[in-house]
Amino acid sequence: MPSSIENIRNIGVVAHIDAGKTTTTERILFYSGASHKMGNVDDGTTITDFDPDEAKRGITIYSAAITCHWDGKTINIIDTPGHVDFTAEVERSLRVLDGGIMIFSAVEGVEAQSETVWRQADRYQVPRICFINKMDRIGASFERTFDEMRDRLEANPIAVQIPMGAGSPPDPNAFKGIIDLIGMKALNFKAESEGADVETYEIPEAYRDEAAKWRHDLLETVAMLDDDVMQTYLETEDIPADQIHRVLRTATIAGQLQPTFCGSALDFIGVQPVLNAVVNFLPSPLDRPPVEGQHPNPKKQKEGRKESRDPSDDEPFCGLVFKIQADQHTDLFFTRVYSGILKGGSRVLNSRTGKKELISQIWRVQADSREKMETDEVRAGDIVGLIGPKDTVTGDTLCDTQHPILLESITFPETVISMAVEPDSNAERKKLADTLQRLSRQDPTFNAKVSEETGQTIISGMGELHLEVLRDRMEREFNLKVRVHKPRVSYREKRNTNSCARPAT
Repeated sequence: MPSSIENIRNIGVVAHIDAGKTTTTERILFYSGASHKMGNVDDGTTITDFDPDEAKRGITIYSAAITCHWDGKTINIIDTPGHVDFTAEVERSLRVLDGGIMIFSAVEGVEAQSETVWRQADRYQVPRICFINKMDRIGASFERTFDEMRDRLEANPIAVQIPMGAGSPPDPNAFKGIIDLIGMKALNFKAESEGADVETYEIPEAYRDEAAKWRHDLLETVAMLDDDVMQTYLETEDIPADQIHRVLRTATIAGQLQPTFCGSALDFIGVQPVLNAVVNFLPSPLDRPPVEGQHPNPKKQKEGRKESRDPSDDEPFCGLVFKIQADQHTDLFFTRVYSGILKGGSRVLNSRTGKKELISQIWRVQADSREKMETDEVRAGDIVGLIGPKDTVTGDTLCDTQHPILLESITFPETVISMAVEPDSNAERKKLADTLQRLSRQDPTFNAKVSEETGQTIISGMGELHLEVLRDRMEREFNLKVRVHKPRVSYREKRNTNSCARPAT
């Protein structure tokens, strides 16, 4: 049974590389029952890092979509890369998400790519919660990272948890657990159950003063956001937990603040409260404004005519293709459905090209698995994979043929590095051209062209790692061996225009 739209959460997990995104996602999937065993990044056994290159390198390269359930809510999660070469995966994911989990390392704090993805989320007005991870590492500091979020990101974090200690044994002040500032209780995530069992107990004496200070800041911030709550706070010097949750949810969705949590995903500490925060603080599609676009007719665009779609099944169908996954047999089009109902076997309009596309199949995608997941229809607010479109590319709008709308596309950065590529034999030149075309459809930050001057095939991307990964894919998925080298440069003789003319005789 499909979830009602108010019970859907479309979220992304974003951060700098090696901050713990994939490990946190693994824990989320385990505790929510979506997986029965937690994978490990170092072992290459994680669910969302399913590509062989990801397993070999121990990093996320491709954004992966997967669905889980928590507290009666359906959570569509997209785990995104942290490496700068694959920032396009973050860009297109944030374009279609309703909320995000921003993860920071308590050791490194706010890093370069942390700033990049934060600005991307700002651009698309994505509400966020924050998780300060790796509190068990030497050099970890919750407060330093918290302050860097305010200073470097111009964020407005509000702590709803603080750690008990930081670092690892034998340090006597090592990380021991977390304190919930709303309930004013300490939480112990039992290691023998891999953190599944959570014990609540009174805050130890050594941490009570610090907890009281942070809770005072929390109450002051919450009270300033709501007049009724302020009145309660002035009269009682306290705020009921349900009122704190209500105000935090409203302020988070409005982008006024970011509830901040802490823990150690690797050691199974602090993940369930993040799941609770996704449900309690991040928006459903109904909490987001209607999606807006233009009429695809240029004449109506000149008239300034705007189109919008409410997140409702009763509206005409409208969806945005934000990713294309290419393989040897077919292309899978990842699509965010903003309005209406889409059924398998129906025809829709690509409002950029003006052509109709057949949607032959609709799939519920679980990372790299889509076996036995086919469904007959999909409704507003969901994220699915479509099979069938022929002339559709990333950023295209698919919509009802009788009610056209053209949504804002996705803007990607320009490529920064190029190299020449050629097949092992001349017989494979046609295969090389076809393969490069398919890879270009999937990855908007990769392009290929034949140089008119040198005749070489030039491929361009976001970095050496980016192009290296694509080269590996050509060999592994398309059985195409290629050689790469630096592009040749055509030199031209420049005539000397400053030479003196022969004097007249």
